[in-house]
Amino acid sequence: MFANHFEVFDLPISFDIDTDILAQRYRDLQRAVHPDKYAQAPDRERRLAMQKAIQINEAFQTLKTPLNRGLYLLQLQGIDTHDNTIAMESAFLMAQMELREELAEIKQQKQPLEALNTFLSRVEQAQKELIEMLSRQFAQPDYQAAFERVRQLQFFTRLYEEALRLEEDIL
Repeated sequence: MFANHFEVFDLPISFDIDTDILAQRYRDLQRAVHPDKYAQAPDRERRLAMQKAIQINEAFQTLKTPLNRGLYLLQLQGIDTHDNTIAMESAFLMAQMELREELAEIKQQKQPLEALNTFLSRVEQAQKELIEMLSRQFAQPDYQAAFERVRQLQFFTRLYEEALRLEEDIL
């Protein structure tokens, strides 16, 4: 088996990866270990192919999004990404509370879809800026700063998902 998820796809260990290359290598690897190819193989070979397929899927799911990739890179550095005892910047937390209040009030507005689209655009822009910061921080490397930005990206990702659920409710 492989040492890490980047090795599965023969990619350098980096926050910045070419997701088109990742997707192409994923498809190639999936074809190589597809269960149909091992239907007549001995049990051991079928099990190994299944294990490889599982590892390939897990690696792809981890590396395809900036948030999961950032969390994984921090874990490779031995950073406990589940450590919630580290306080976040109070200004960031206040801004998050305000955004959540704004999201909660969108449904009552005259043009809720228009307001929601504007809100989603702002959240997408914040995510884009955080991803750009993460790119620089992982390149330096500044893992403590990257850890803080990954946590912020988690907040914005959840907020974005909540906004999409609200959009479904409105529609």
